[in-house]
Amino acid sequence: MCAFVMVAEDDTKQAELVRRYLRREDHSVLVVCDGRAAVDEVRSRRPDLLILDVMMPRMDGLDVIRTLRRDYDLPVLMVTARSTAEDKLAGFDLGVDDYLTKPYDPRELMARVRSLLRRARSSDGPVVLPLRVGPLALDQIRHEVRLLERRIECTPAEFRILEALMSSPGRVFSRSQLLEQAHGRDSFVTERTVDAHVKNLRRKIETDPRTPVYLQTVYGIGYKMAGHG
Repeated sequence: MCAFVMVAEDDTKQAELVRRYLRREDHSVLVVCDGRAAVDEVRSRRPDLLILDVMMPRMDGLDVIRTLRRDYDLPVLMVTARSTAEDKLAGFDLGVDDYLTKPYDPRELMARVRSLLRRARSSDGPVVLPLRVGPLALDQIRHEVRLLERRIECTPAEFRILEALMSSPGRVFSRSQLLEQAHGRDSFVTERTVDAHVKNLRRKIETDPRTPVYLQTVYGIGYKMAGHG
């Protein structure tokens, strides 16, 4: 599963270590050392995966994600020395797909890279019709979500959660089921990340995220997609 991976890391020794491990698995690798360069190179080179440090010069990792998610849905693995739950949820809320705290074992990094690449490529398969719930439509082939024909930008994890919910309107999905849908069985993240993904989706598709019409909470269990005829 060869891919083009971009590494945004201002620690040159750490960046070189990550590059060596990626090259061992035959990935093409581009290393940049500041946030602005990361944004510019994603726009011009379109990598398959971005490994992104939080603390970088010119533009930090969270601002990089905030900028890129306006136009791109590439998988993003964030690495950082910040280890609190609030820091991690802030990253997931912006659209990060996975999160690794420094110092980390490079073998764990590569396991997460493989997981993200598998999830990104698992959409290859037979042609299926778009899913529709009222004016909300999800096209699995084009990887697009539209509400009243307005395109809604979603991260890969958000898209997969919405796909699961829209495939069975009215069915209640537990957080663990949605976590597996979003990040796979070999996920290294917690069920709380599902809440962050759903919160982000509500901001994008609900008129009033505080009183959701589509993505409804089933307290003590998880979430469901309300049917709209």
